[in-house]
Amino acid sequence: MKALQLQEIGKPLEYVDLSPPSETGIYVSVQVLAAGLNHRDLWIQQGQYAGIQTPIILGSDAMGIYKDKKVILNPSMNWTNQSLSPPKTFKILGLPNNGTFAESVLVPARNIFPKPGHLSTVEAAALPLAGLTAYRVLFSRCKLGKNSRVLITGIGGGVALMALQFALSYGNEVWVTSGSPQKIKKAVGLGAQGGVLYTDDDWDKQLLAKAGGGFDVIVDSAAGKGFKKLIKVANPGARVGLYGGTTGKIDGVIPQAVFWKQLTICGSTMGSTVEFRKMLSFVNKHQIVPVIDKVFTLKEGNKAFQRMKSGKQFGKIVLKIE
Repeated sequence: MKALQLQEIGKPLEYVDLSPPSETGIYVSVQVLAAGLNHRDLWIQQGQYAGIQTPIILGSDAMGIYKDKKVILNPSMNWTNQSLSPPKTFKILGLPNNGTFAESVLVPARNIFPKPGHLSTVEAAALPLAGLTAYRVLFSRCKLGKNSRVLITGIGGGVALMALQFALSYGNEVWVTSGSPQKIKKAVGLGAQGGVLYTDDDWDKQLLAKAGGGFDVIVDSAAGKGFKKLIKVANPGARVGLYGGTTGKIDGVIPQAVFWKQLTICGSTMGSTVEFRKMLSFVNKHQIVPVIDKVFTLKEGNKAFQRMKSGKQFGKIVLKIE
């Protein structure tokens, strides 16, 4: 089978011919038709992830064929029941197990789910990891209800855009931040009320003025120095969901602002099988379609990685496997 394999950290992926994986135990083989990229794949390739093993086939998202049926894969492995945190055996498809950047992949049969009928092959491949992560951080961790004011930072990535679509579909007012005016404009086109550039020193003041007040739920993947401003724009009793840390350690947060406002800061990673089912039900009910940035062939995998590294994408980057 053809596959994209990371053979050495920091090096481009190799387009190689490998023997198809053999089914064993609870693991079955799924023919992959399309695979979505995630920042996790880029961080592994760059050596910015724990427990990296090489050679490895990366990729956590896929739409494929199993027993002549169109399916998608839950990339969250060994986390069955919804809980405050995953079990110690939890792992993500694509490391340490070989992932979806190949013509076939081995997964536990319990991780296979029917493809939503309203999604194309590419759209379905873009859904699993981003959809699960966004669903858990919004609904399980931040307890998002209806008629709330929501802030989503760094709009343009897969999880942030899914969170935008989920929050809007559930009847909420959503605002965004970005380093790009074009991305803010595109988010408004999807239904966001507006946004501000986080590159502006006074973005927090601009946002409060534009929105006419603070936020009940905030979803962030950056952390870093800007996190202290999220505390400033949070309403009393707000929940701040954190699913990433792309700008590093959190500095400058005044603890009094956290406890006087009675804020809840919620860490969140991926989700359980129960939440994956809930996410799929939500997507089917509201006919949500993931935003696609660009589609590449499997052989063009390194071009896809360069696209993600550039930070210019708005939506998911997908590899289509012919």
